[in-house]
Amino acid sequence: MSSYGKFAYVYDELMADMPYPQWLAFAEAAWERLGKPKTVAELGCGTGSLTIPLAEAGYHMTGIDLSSDMLAVARQKMEDRPRGRRFMREGSVHWIRQDMREWELPEPVDSVISFCDSLNYILEESDISAVFERTCKGLKPGGSFLFDVHHPRTLIRYEEEQPFIMDDLPVSYIWTCEMDRPRTEIEHHLSIFVREEPGSDRYRRFEETHVQRAYDPQWMEEALRRAGFSEVKVYADFEWRPAGDDTQRLFYVAVK
Repeated sequence: MSSYGKFAYVYDELMADMPYPQWLAFAEAAWERLGKPKTVAELGCGTGSLTIPLAEAGYHMTGIDLSSDMLAVARQKMEDRPRGRRFMREGSVHWIRQDMREWELPEPVDSVISFCDSLNYILEESDISAVFERTCKGLKPGGSFLFDVHHPRTLIRYEEEQPFIMDDLPVSYIWTCEMDRPRTEIEHHLSIFVREEPGSDRYRRFEETHVQRAYDPQWMEEALRRAGFSEVKVYADFEWRPAGDDTQRLFYVAVK
């Protein structure tokens, strides 16, 4: 699993085009169908780009991540919001450094989310099962687990379409991939260039390596049921339609 290092401090700039509103809309739509939660835990919360707006929408949020750097950025972002410090003081949002395979809170929650392909960073089937089992235990009866992962074909497409280059100020990158097809596991290599200060022609370069693995959708569904979830549905690409071979992101909705 990657714990992100220096990457945490340029993450939001590199991920500015990610479809955060669509993830939020999917969660809200799921909760409309399943029942509105009061307490929500987010696994792999990163810099809080989903945790914070959900807290501001009235949910009692706990953001869980393995990276202390990511959590430091999330806390600062929360403090910088107009009502951020009050939300933290009143207990509407908490940040906790934990491994999602072993996460635990004092009380069960109504819902757990994990978006932005966070579970693709879990590289062994046994560890995926551990996340599912821990999550089922951490939910109240009837609670929901919402998450998305890359379809195996998406990682293959990454390998076929690489390299990826972003030449933009103040952060640029060169991104290449190496694929282990038997394991459907991909290693992302990023060379990131960060401008030292506005107007400067000097850049700091650092390297990041991230490894992701995709799993057979049927195996994932069966693993959720083995973990104790009684209802499991799989949808395609932010939409409420069944997933198929043309799906890029698989969205799972599991109920305890």
